[in-house]
Amino acid sequence: MTTDNPVKVTLYRWAGSWGPFKVSIPCGECSLTVDVIQDTFDTDLAGIPVELETHDWLSNWWKPLMSRGWHAPIVMVEGKLVSQGHALNRGVLTESIIAAHVQRSELNGTHIFGKESCPHCVRAKGYLNDANISVTSHDVVKEPRALYEMLGRVKPIVGPKTPITVPQIWVDGSYVGGADELEKVVNCPVEPNTERGQCSLSPARI
Repeated sequence: MTTDNPVKVTLYRWAGSWGPFKVSIPCGECSLTVDVIQDTFDTDLAGIPVELETHDWLSNWWKPLMSRGWHAPIVMVEGKLVSQGHALNRGVLTESIIAAHVQRSELNGTHIFGKESCPHCVRAKGYLNDANISVTSHDVVKEPRALYEMLGRVKPIVGPKTPITVPQIWVDGSYVGGADELEKVVNCPVEPNTERGQCSLSPARI
């Protein structure tokens, strides 16, 4: 993946002063949020460029208010409110940062986003291996980062209302789609997936 611009994360903590008012009691949930942010940067988001700005809420209370942020700790990603009033949920932060990151980065190489229990994912890997194409696999069930990246990259292509199935495949940095679309890539017949596009409530599954 390549990108030049870091994703900007802004934290407004319970601190600061405004006129005669001053925060004198430290905020435990603000401290927890700082720890969650840093650990998420170091682990869940390792390799993704991020930039953290921290501000005292009372000294800057009107700035997050424009984005409906009024209760510290307030966390914003690229100016959008993602959490306020309680210790940060790292999953919310991870999803928001990856959603911003994929819009400004390219996916290089060959990748399959799928899951271990999916026979069509196994089938797709087999076709690529038989064609001597090296592939990087991402399990969207076991790796939240992989799920958020898959959705963030595929939804803008297929539309927000289109159900996203697995596998989702990129070959040499170009989006292919599912296993059915591999035929032109591997130059051999590909067994069609008759369940593609169905969700758990599709008529054939009820």
